[in-house]
Amino acid sequence: MITREQARAMRALIEQASTALTDEQGVAAPQMFPAWRTNTAYAVGDRRQRGGILYTCVQAHTSQADWEPADTPALWKVTTPEGTIPDWVQPTGAHDAYAKGDRVRHAGHVWESTIDANVYEPGVYGWEVVE
Repeated sequence: MITREQARAMRALIEQASTALTDEQGVAAPQMFPAWRTNTAYAVGDRRQRGGILYTCVQAHTSQADWEPADTPALWKVTTPEGTIPDWVQPTGAHDAYAKGDRVRHAGHVWESTIDANVYEPGVYGWEVVE
């Protein structure tokens, strides 16, 4: 039988090993990553899981109770494997705007941004349909 202390030590090793996983592997096993917590300093690129979803930090910050990853796109993005085309999400500012060449799914099409710092909805300005 495993003791509580042994289980904690194993959990720490699992979380440490999770840093070597690719995004594709991480999305398949988000439980391996440390849980998001309040009052914690996060650096750009840190990955944390919350509610079974893996998030990547996009802006360094110290977390607060009302800054959960799902509610703060300025701080966190849902982690997606390379090559995956994500659904379009309305940017909230320059920090999460789409770059020229970024692709998104929206309204039944795949769109590619034709401009940098694109905060417009596909079909309005700065996007072209590619699929």
